[in-house]
Amino acid sequence: MPDFVWRAATAAGKVEEGRLSAPNGAVALRQLREQGLTPLRMEEAHTITVGAAVNKGATGTALLGHDKARQIKGPVNAADVLALTSELAIMLRAGLALDNALRVLVDMSHKPSVAMLVQGVLDGVKGGTPLSRALAEHRALFSDFYINMVRSGEVSGQMSAVLDRLVEHMERQRALRDSVISATIYPAILLGVAVLSLIAMLGFVVPQFEKLFTDMGDALPLPTQWVMALGHAFKSYGLLIAVALFGLGSLLARWFRSPAGRNWWQARLLKMPLMGPLALKYQLTLFSRSLGTLLGNGVPLLTALHIATETVSNVILQQALAKVVPIVKEGGKVVQAISAAGIFEPLAINLIRVGEETGRIGPMMLELSNILNREVETGIKRLLTLVEPVLILVLGVLIAAIIVSILLGILSINDLAV
Repeated sequence: MPDFVWRAATAAGKVEEGRLSAPNGAVALRQLREQGLTPLRMEEAHTITVGAAVNKGATGTALLGHDKARQIKGPVNAADVLALTSELAIMLRAGLALDNALRVLVDMSHKPSVAMLVQGVLDGVKGGTPLSRALAEHRALFSDFYINMVRSGEVSGQMSAVLDRLVEHMERQRALRDSVISATIYPAILLGVAVLSLIAMLGFVVPQFEKLFTDMGDALPLPTQWVMALGHAFKSYGLLIAVALFGLGSLLARWFRSPAGRNWWQARLLKMPLMGPLALKYQLTLFSRSLGTLLGNGVPLLTALHIATETVSNVILQQALAKVVPIVKEGGKVVQAISAAGIFEPLAINLIRVGEETGRIGPMMLELSNILNREVETGIKRLLTLVEPVLILVLGVLIAAIIVSILLGILSINDLAV
C-alpha cells in the first residue's frame, strides 16, 4: 500500500502536513475529508499523484488519470453547492487568494458539472467580476439569498466568515428539510404494505374461493358477495384499473403543479387540523432564519425582508408576508408590519418587538427560528405517534374484513349442507 504526503487546511484555517497510507489517491483524499481537512496538496511518496502545491502558484490536480475515471456524473445539486461553499470558506480562512481557492476547487472536483460551474465562476473572477456577480450568472443554483450574503462579505471584507454563516444556514435548512422527509418514510412504508397486502388478498387469495362459491349465488352472505365481486373485478380488470389510477394520478400531479392547483392545495394544507400548524411553523422557520442570517451580515432591512419572503414556498404565506415590506418602506415599525401579516403567534411578535427596541432584530429572528424548529420537530414526532397506529389499525381492519367475509361464505356452505 503506497504512502501519500499531504498538505491540507483545517477548519480553524491552519495549514497542516502529514503522511498516510491508502490504496490510491481517491481513498487518501476521502480519509482527509473525513477528518475535517480540505486537501491542498497530495503526492505519493515517490511519484507525484496530485499537482504541484497551491502555495507555489500551481493549480494542482485532484486525482490521477485512473482516479479521474471514477468521476461522478449528474448535474450540480444542493449538496454540491453546500460542499463548495464549505471548502471555499476553509481555503479563504487558510489564507488562499480567491482565484487560487477556486482553482483548487476545480481540480478537487470529482464531478464534471461541478468543475465546469466553478471554472465559469473562476473565469469571471479572473476577468475582474466580483464573486457575487459571477455567481449571479447561475441563479438556478445560487439563490438571491446566497448572492446577497456573498455581496455582504465582499463589502465587509469578511468573506470567509460570511461563507461560514452561509454554510451554517444551509446545513440547518437541510437538516430541517431532511427531518421532515425522514418523518414521512415510515408512514409511506406502512401505506405501501397496506396497498400490497390488499392487492395480494383481492388478486390471489379471494379468487381461490370463487369456484367454491360459484353454485351458491344469492345464498352467499352479502359481505362475501361484495368481496367476491371485488376480487373478480380486480382479477379481470386489474391492469385497466392500474392504468386508470396511474393516469388519474398523473393528471392530479400536473394540476397540483399548476398555479391554481398549488394555491388550492397550499390553502387547504394550512387549514388541516394537525398538518396545518406544522406547515405554518415550518414555513415561518425558513423565513425567520433567512431574515436573521441576512440582517446579521449587514444586508439592508428592506432587501432582507424581500429575500426572506421569497424563501417561503407556500404562496398563501408569501402573499401575507409580502405586505410587510410596503409597511416598513413607508416608515412603519417591523413589529407592526409582522402583526399585520396575521400569521405570527404572540411569542414571535414579542420577540420581534424586543429585537426592534434593542436594535437586535437579526439575533431575535434567529432565536425565533430555533424555537419554531424545535416545535416543528416535536410536532412531527407527535403526529407520527398518531399516524402509525392508525395506518396499522386500518390495514388490520381491511384484511380482517376480507378474511371474515370468506369465512362467512364457508360457514354458509356448511349450513346448506346440513
